[in-house]
Amino acid sequence: MKKWFVVIVVLAAGSRFESLSAHSGPPFPIVSDQTVHGYKVSVWTDPDVTDDETRAGRFWVTVDPAATSVVVAVKPRDRSGDSKGAAAMPVNGDRQRYYTALRLDHEGRYDVRAEIDGPRGLAIVTAYTDATYDLRPRPALTILFVLPFLLVGFVWGKLLLKRRQVSSNRAS
Repeated sequence: MKKWFVVIVVLAAGSRFESLSAHSGPPFPIVSDQTVHGYKVSVWTDPDVTDDETRAGRFWVTVDPAATSVVVAVKPRDRSGDSKGAAAMPVNGDRQRYYTALRLDHEGRYDVRAEIDGPRGLAIVTAYTDATYDLRPRPALTILFVLPFLLVGFVWGKLLLKRRQVSSNRAS
């Protein structure tokens, strides 16, 4: 009974923090097959935050039928700030798939706006996403983190070989 109480308290406390649902991983959809002004639109994002000038907030927009231009803009929802946008470029020349990257300068919730222009006129799709720092370590740090385990494994293997050699010497 005591274990269940601890589990319930931990889950209740954890549900109070929005950052627990933050993103770190592959792209995910924020709009799925929404129909606007005759266009079927999907928006996927990988909303990573950077402290330098790198554009790490990535956005993919798919449009059916093909569009002539797509512009993606983000605006902080949790604090004041200007809207930042950029024209999305067709992926491999395909006018149904577009990609752009924007700089997200802080963790938090952002409003996302995609403006699609094409043969059926202008269509606007809105959504939101939670941006976080990319929590994956750099490859050099991964090696640094794994190195102690490799060293312990090497020493342990060496001790096992030495122990086997000592026991075979005693047997003979």
